[in-house]
Amino acid sequence: MHSLGTAETAADERVDRRLLINGELVGADTTYPSLNPATGEVLGHAPEAGVEHARAAVAAAREAFDAGAWATDTELRVRCLDQLHRALVEHRDELAALTIAEVGATPALTQGAQLDQPIAIVRYYADLLKTYPLTEDLGNVESRGMLHHRWVEKEAAGVVAAIIAYNYPNQLALAKLGPALAAGCTVVLKAAPDTPLVTLALGELIANHTDIPAGVVNVISSSDPAVGAALTTDPDVDMVTFTGSTPTGRAIMAAASGTLKRVFLELGGKSAAIILDDADFAMAAVFAAFSMVTHAGQGCALTSRLLVPNSHHDEIVELVKTNFSHVRYGDPTDPTTYMGPLISARQRDKVDAMVQRAVAAGATLVTGGEKVDPGFFYTPTLLTGVDPDSEIAQEEVFGPVLTVIGYDDDDDAVRIANNSIYGLSGAVFGSQDRALAVARRIRTGTFSINGGNYFSPDAPFGGYKQSGIGREMGVSGLEEFLESKTLAMPVAGAPA
Repeated sequence: MHSLGTAETAADERVDRRLLINGELVGADTTYPSLNPATGEVLGHAPEAGVEHARAAVAAAREAFDAGAWATDTELRVRCLDQLHRALVEHRDELAALTIAEVGATPALTQGAQLDQPIAIVRYYADLLKTYPLTEDLGNVESRGMLHHRWVEKEAAGVVAAIIAYNYPNQLALAKLGPALAAGCTVVLKAAPDTPLVTLALGELIANHTDIPAGVVNVISSSDPAVGAALTTDPDVDMVTFTGSTPTGRAIMAAASGTLKRVFLELGGKSAAIILDDADFAMAAVFAAFSMVTHAGQGCALTSRLLVPNSHHDEIVELVKTNFSHVRYGDPTDPTTYMGPLISARQRDKVDAMVQRAVAAGATLVTGGEKVDPGFFYTPTLLTGVDPDSEIAQEEVFGPVLTVIGYDDDDDAVRIANNSIYGLSGAVFGSQDRALAVARRIRTGTFSINGGNYFSPDAPFGGYKQSGIGREMGVSGLEEFLESKTLAMPVAGAPA
């Protein structure tokens, strides 16, 4: 295997990225380019998998699940997860450089959710599998004059199609692979079209540095929507796990219904950060500003609505504006850069169009709203005078855009925060008891109180309402990929 490459190596080192299907690293008849979002230049090329590749990958996963030892050999799974973790650690710097180059992540982000935390997820599930009870004894029950012993066995759900988004590709891939493999499932992982190289690199590590049997993990890349559609309808796929937009999630759920596949969906968000009138405004403003521009706002759980008491509206807006002015954006290879680019010109145009429509609808542009070239940069943007029911307050922007909405009292703040089809995350700042009371009234799957960090491999992550179905990470994440089988047999010679 050639080196995974660094940000400085020539693009031709990455032209030969390959698919992983049935244990073999293979190419495709055509390729498509992956761009460096900080420059707009071609970084490398990925194989353009077709529907036939998707079907071959599913067939390999089906055979590996039905005829191989993966689903039943716990010791094999632990050993292979240990190997995968070791390979990720050993190639960490190469993966980080590739992630910075292809995803537009900053070095600081690779030390968290862009890379180091996903690597820790693999370690977490390798360790959890060593202790997680795959059987549960229910004891005896009397029936028809006899004693019957009952127990529950946890079994793998089967073949999993895992489809991920571009924003945190390592996190999304390993948060699906880790628990699925620990549970005994086999997987077809489809890379995001905008960030295929880093996901294909994971496939290379699996093929070259682990004993994971052929067909257990298959990794494909494609810019053709038909490939993802084929995975969601293939009768040999038992479960679909998807991270991406809510409209796409709805389509996947509908497609999977034809064969009643299990569906895990981690979808969009329009989370609210609430600043109570007894909060530390300076601290809350730092959180609101810098969290919103993390990875250029390309995060489903970011708090893109800032709810502030009307009595302190202008004071808080000025604090946020000042913090935005301190955000250093630009070259993501520079360790001093806080915010990198958006993923593509298409995404930047979408963000800008939403901002312009918001201003046309009556919002005030306090700062930002500018495209910066070269690359796909967009300045940190602050909007006030936003109608809580408007597009900019209701739809996911996926860019560094923060909307400020005023409220009258705590009940009004809760009402506005819950006025959303989404329910992924949120935050509140204020005196502890009051903030906790508000947090418990918000219908979301995760919540931060006074800057508390909930995101870690052992903490379930997911949303209410149209933010998704199911939970990733933690014990809950493993159980998403397990079936429960209840068994019983008579207790020999033991009448009731």
